[in-house]
Amino acid sequence: MPHRSVPHPAAPDESAGVQSADLRPFMAAFPTGVSVVTTLDAESVPHGLTCTSLASVALAPATLVVCIRAASPTLAVLLAEGHFALNLLHERARSTSDLFASGAPDRFDHVEWRLPLGAGGPHLTADAHAVADCAVLRTVGFGDHTAVFAEVRRVTVRDDRDPLLYGLRRYAPWSAAAAAPQPALQQAPQPAPHRDLSTALRPATPDGGTRVVR
Repeated sequence: MPHRSVPHPAAPDESAGVQSADLRPFMAAFPTGVSVVTTLDAESVPHGLTCTSLASVALAPATLVVCIRAASPTLAVLLAEGHFALNLLHERARSTSDLFASGAPDRFDHVEWRLPLGAGGPHLTADAHAVADCAVLRTVGFGDHTAVFAEVRRVTVRDDRDPLLYGLRRYAPWSAAAAAPQPALQQAPQPAPHRDLSTALRPATPDGGTRVVR
């Protein structure tokens, strides 16, 4: 039977006078990698934004989801063109993350990028350690954001660069996190050697028999 999503109505005594929680401190406590979503409009003008809200959805077919502010001009172009590139930034690309989060209209003038044949959007060649070229499958609008589900058509990975991390409103390099000493593994206590109490309670007699100890 096909799955059908049905909104769950709030209980009458819970639907009035209750304000939504501020989700930002909670999500800030969930460190993630940092990406830049890029695309081209119909006149080949590049557009892009910094994004930390993404996740894999399925391996077959290869599908991921990115959540983008509904009012974003980059989102409008992405949806109109139907494709984009997801650039995962390496740990020395903090300035690029800040640049694409700033909304500066000339942001692409300050980075190195190229458009390989078949790319979904500009590849940030000097700042990304991995790029996924994606085609939009469907979108779901919810509140002030839009979830974009996309099929990954091609992945390019560089093994000589480590990811940039972001959490608690701070950046951190993956290499520093990976270099931290790992906690020593605690070994489970070993069980005491098995002792046959029946033998202990029945000591041998000189003639090889046993006696019962009461």
